[in-house]
Amino acid sequence: MKAVETPIQPLRNAPLWPLSVEAYRALGEAGLIPKNTELLYGFIYRKISKSPLHSYLVLRLIRLLQQILPARLSIRSEQPISCGDSEPEPDVAVVAGNEGDYWTAHPRTAELVVEVCVSSHEYDRSKLRAYANAGVKECWLVLGPEKQIEVHRLPSGDAFSERTVYRPGAKLTCAALPEFTLELDTFFSK
Repeated sequence: MKAVETPIQPLRNAPLWPLSVEAYRALGEAGLIPKNTELLYGFIYRKISKSPLHSYLVLRLIRLLQQILPARLSIRSEQPISCGDSEPEPDVAVVAGNEGDYWTAHPRTAELVVEVCVSSHEYDRSKLRAYANAGVKECWLVLGPEKQIEVHRLPSGDAFSERTVYRPGAKLTCAALPEFTLELDTFFSK
């Protein structure tokens, strides 16, 4: 059975009222919003639990990024990025600066955002508009079961201008972090 992330369901026939990022945060701090949610386009979405494959791929990416990351950048995992009316929490994000730079505000963009998709392909793909609007330089959708990586580059308004799919056997070099290269066969192996 394929799990799909959906908005928290409103009462039958009740109107939906979009939330601002500020209202979402205030309600969360007051304990009025369930944990494991994120704000997309003014609406609250439940996040599904993570499969072992999802966790494995996220941890592997973090370990590989830590080996090459310049001191001017930081890795964040499942932490918010403020994107207008959205505050998605990407599986992995590489942002400018260090932890202390985000003491009072979440990053508003990133060099690289990675969403690992095991059973959430369409949901994670729906976040691309928010990431493009925030000027994220590069966004990867790691398609776990397919052993592919869908790369989106060149943000322009609501979309990325470039989309490339890397399949098994391919070698992927991150344009935003040219020192980061993945051989897909090695990355998707045990």
